[in-house]
Amino acid sequence: MASETHMSGPECLIENTNGRLLVNPKALKILSAIQQPVVVVAIVGLYRTGKSYLMNKLAGENKGFSLGSTVQSHTKGIWMWCVPHPKKPERTLVLLDTEGLGDVEKGDNQNDSWIFALAILLSSTFVYNSMGTINQQAMDQLHYVTELTDRIRAKASPDVDGVEDSADFVSFFPDFVWTLRDFSLDLEADGQSITADEYLENSLKLKKGTSQKDKNFNLPRLCIRKFFPKKKCFIFDRPTDRKKLGQLEELCDDKLDPEFVQQAAVFCSYIFRNSKTKTLSGGIKVNGPRLETLVQTYVSAINSGDLPCMENAVLALSEIENTAAVKKAIAHYDQQMDQKLQLPTETLQELLDLHRTIEKEAIEVFMRMSWKDIDHLFQKELAPPPLWSSGFGRAGSAAMAHGPSCSVECGIFPHWGTNPCPLHRQADSQPLCHQAQLDEKRDDFCKKNRKASSDRCSALLKDIFSPLEEGVKEGIYSKPGGYRLFIEKIQELKKKYLQEPRKGIQAEEILQEYLKSKESVTAAILQTDQTLSEKDRLIEVERVKAESAQAAAKMLEEMQIKNQQMMEQKEKSYQEHVKQLTEKMERDRAQLLEEQERTLSLKLQEQRRLLQEGFQEENRRLHEEIQNLQKKMKKPRKQCCLS
Repeated sequence: MASETHMSGPECLIENTNGRLLVNPKALKILSAIQQPVVVVAIVGLYRTGKSYLMNKLAGENKGFSLGSTVQSHTKGIWMWCVPHPKKPERTLVLLDTEGLGDVEKGDNQNDSWIFALAILLSSTFVYNSMGTINQQAMDQLHYVTELTDRIRAKASPDVDGVEDSADFVSFFPDFVWTLRDFSLDLEADGQSITADEYLENSLKLKKGTSQKDKNFNLPRLCIRKFFPKKKCFIFDRPTDRKKLGQLEELCDDKLDPEFVQQAAVFCSYIFRNSKTKTLSGGIKVNGPRLETLVQTYVSAINSGDLPCMENAVLALSEIENTAAVKKAIAHYDQQMDQKLQLPTETLQELLDLHRTIEKEAIEVFMRMSWKDIDHLFQKELAPPPLWSSGFGRAGSAAMAHGPSCSVECGIFPHWGTNPCPLHRQADSQPLCHQAQLDEKRDDFCKKNRKASSDRCSALLKDIFSPLEEGVKEGIYSKPGGYRLFIEKIQELKKKYLQEPRKGIQAEEILQEYLKSKESVTAAILQTDQTLSEKDRLIEVERVKAESAQAAAKMLEEMQIKNQQMMEQKEKSYQEHVKQLTEKMERDRAQLLEEQERTLSLKLQEQRRLLQEGFQEENRRLHEEIQNLQKKMKKPRKQCCLS
């Protein structure tokens, strides 16, 4: 799939105006159109350290992000450039360039801390850019990393002790890349050549001691090691002489130091090949609209005085998408039913079978699109299973618990009196129970089916019985022997009516309604037929009563069959819901375990390193985190129960 992104240059994503962060609607609109998963690379560092140049190289351009040429921070806020990914055509590369940290003109370290935190929250690869070597000054300038737990919450509700361990952050945090500009040292340790990565690891070694100076030395190193288990380092020579640095975007590669050009190419190649898709807890890949929501949620929290909470942002995003998943599932159901359902159906079972097939498809649509549906609230909104707290069995209680509202709507459970009456007339006075949307859709199609059947049957009766009506008007049956002719004509026309196809589920009821409407005419013809004795008339009255009772019994039997069909359909739907939900829960559980095992592996690696370095206190704290994580992993899986 080709990339959908067409940005000729960067756009400000988050404006930093007078110390307040504002989201740019134009940039959000760009994100909303990107349906591909995104790889988000953010760069942060002190002002005037050449961050923007590296981001332009990642965009494949010399110009784009503003480089500036003075000692002032040139980039304000966070700027975004969405470009086609050069190595992964099914992904979009989102580049975030941040304003320089430590600009004396701002005089607001808190503002810098929020920019730093947002870059971490939004990215899948976090690039920290600094000048020279990794010395204590460089570490001191990276003090923002020590403030992360004061700026970001991983969970809406921390553990019982109120403390969040680093595992909560590691699962959300990006990979860490440290770029060292104008690096002039030889990469050596103890007389041996080392790689840039080994140089970084050596620079992150802790110092033994308990003084405040030792603690200050160790704190940023511990934070980097705990929060960013995956780390990478790149060194860069000075690109050109100092006088030409202000014209860097104008210079071709052949005018730059060859070593620098090569180093920049290696950096870009690594980012292109190794930067991961931005992924949320649960393995949810972030696309443009999801990134848009994260930006809005985090900035809104900061502006309201709250700490941006990763869990809350994910839940807010899942709520938006689960709502959309319900709508998509309903749209699929409507479309398929409109295409495949021909009203009226000959039987209720025909309608229920089609409903169940398409309901299953609709739930599959929902399951594919939904995630983090806490307590299955959105699935219950779509299609809750028939579990009620009455004394009936699960399926047997379904219609009774709904009923008579739901049952009457579907053509079952009439309120029987002396004679059966049209079922739809029983529904109007009954209070409706709360129903899921697919249940409402099913009931609505049942009503439409019943109406289509009633309309067709009424039209058939009007057409087929018109000769009888004309005969009554003309007095054909108001003469001796007329009653016998009248009854024979009715039987003949009934047979013709019953032979008509596709009358639907109301065929018998509408017929009986029609015949009942002719009772007075029948009685009048019976009384005026002079060929019949009084005994004949009494016998005929009893015959008509018996026939009416037989018809009522037949209708009652049909209603009971419909009732049973409806209960069976609900049971089958319930079993299908449980099956699909169980499968989804198993997939989610497997994804969670995979994430936890990855985090556990990283923590165990760090624990081994702490032991080797002889830091028992830090090792003890990390051991507690490992134990907590292992307890979470051993928790029994939840059973699927929808109610």
